[in-house]
Amino acid sequence: MDRAIVISSLLQHVQVGLVENGRLVEYFLERDVQDRLLNNIYKGRVENVLPGMDAAFVDLGLPKNAFLFLADLSGEKTAQNLRKGDSLLVQVTKEAEGTKGPRVTTKITLPGRFLVLLPTQEGVGISRQISDEGERSRLKALAAELLPEGMGLIVRTMAQEAEPEELREELEALLQEWARIQRKFKSKSCGPLLYRDHDLIYRIIRDLYRPQDTRIVVDSPSLLSRVQQELKDLGLDSTGVELYQGKVGIFTHLGLDKDLERARSPRVWLDCGGYLVINQTEALLTIDVNTGKYVGGVDLQDTVLRTNLGAAEEIARQLRLRNIGGIVIIDFVHMPQEAHREQVLSRLAESLGADKTRTKICGFTRLGLVELVRRKAKRPLTEMLEMQCPHCRGSGRVDSHDTTALRIARAVQAAAAEDEVEAVLVRCHSAVAAQLIGTGGKNLELLEKEVGKAVFVRGDDTYAWGEFELSCGSADLLQKEALPVAVGQRLTVEILEPHAKNPGSGLARLEGYALECLGCSTLVGQQVEVEIVEVYRTSALARPVENRN
Repeated sequence: MDRAIVISSLLQHVQVGLVENGRLVEYFLERDVQDRLLNNIYKGRVENVLPGMDAAFVDLGLPKNAFLFLADLSGEKTAQNLRKGDSLLVQVTKEAEGTKGPRVTTKITLPGRFLVLLPTQEGVGISRQISDEGERSRLKALAAELLPEGMGLIVRTMAQEAEPEELREELEALLQEWARIQRKFKSKSCGPLLYRDHDLIYRIIRDLYRPQDTRIVVDSPSLLSRVQQELKDLGLDSTGVELYQGKVGIFTHLGLDKDLERARSPRVWLDCGGYLVINQTEALLTIDVNTGKYVGGVDLQDTVLRTNLGAAEEIARQLRLRNIGGIVIIDFVHMPQEAHREQVLSRLAESLGADKTRTKICGFTRLGLVELVRRKAKRPLTEMLEMQCPHCRGSGRVDSHDTTALRIARAVQAAAAEDEVEAVLVRCHSAVAAQLIGTGGKNLELLEKEVGKAVFVRGDDTYAWGEFELSCGSADLLQKEALPVAVGQRLTVEILEPHAKNPGSGLARLEGYALECLGCSTLVGQQVEVEIVEVYRTSALARPVENRN
């Protein structure tokens, strides 16, 4: 497998892409390590204990109190003896979101490259990514030998083929770190923050870099020096880091920007011509598989099977890249043969094998849907890169032009009801303005007749489709503000279509305002320089400017 870690830094933003066989499979973004809470360890003070919610709120010295499930308590403290004002050693397991504070636990974990120390828990665990039974047995025996009394260890994937001395040295460093954290916790002069997790670059190299099959590519000399130093600190060879010096961004050069765009779109095309439709709901994620443009070449069942196999591979990639957690429902194209269904499930499980995040495939339901559950480990990609749309209110849809025009008409009706108002000027998006004016100004005439006042409309594409603004005042003044053109003005316009009533003329629009261009009916789709000869309330008359050599 061709595997690469791509690191880019700009405007104090660090973005990292994990690339497998030329495709982006995981994406990380860190804006400011000081704002990151995940895995930080704090000396917290219990603010409230809520037995009815089996939870407590803990003050960490942050703007919002942290949420602690009582089931996550470990050590001497239990749900029965926890009281307001108690001090707790807690670690952040989930960042604050919206109005919610961070989530914390007293079950501390201190990760290294080969081992994870569990100072408040007991037992030995082996990474499920290590599939060789002989290696698993060797590492389990070695971990049991190294295991500190009353603590636990998890052997990480990177520990494969590691020497016992390497694991012993790392464990000693982790135990020293734990001792420092305990000393700070007992000190009365220490602040709430006892341990800050490493920044993104260190964590990526520690957790994802495999010298035998992984390249590291950076896009600046400063990053090159930084990565080389981190590799040396971890005892790894630092000479193989590549420096990209192209003129375009490294993510653009490698095509990773396109992979990010695919991961933010609800529709993802498959190599075979089929496609996925991915929709996130409050409770779960749904994925619909469609054959799309793929027509196959043997028979319908073969076409369906090939589409579903390709979809299984892409679904695994999208789950990793989008950082999807929770319940996932997949509607594969219907397969009547049990052997084909088993083949698709096998391909899905195989494709998810490289994913470090634990995923459980529940199989096909009675309705023919595949259920799986993926642990919530990181922020979803959409939360990292996007914000809720202020225009669609997070629904993904906005009002149609008709709906917006009707809403504007109601607002005009209310404004015109005031006795002192002589006229009303509407400013809105040009597409909405065209709907409000109507063909030949018919809609505007009806509106004026209804409200009994002069109404003017000015299209302006700086307004969002659902936004508008009303101005009230004298008719003469507002009419001047409403007209986008003046007699004698020259401008270049695109002829959109032949004029409906005058066969020789072409129709152009300027911010929703109609321009009848004389003698331009045969120039549809072309840019034409015209001169305004007459101006009306909802349209103007123009003629082409003759070229004079």
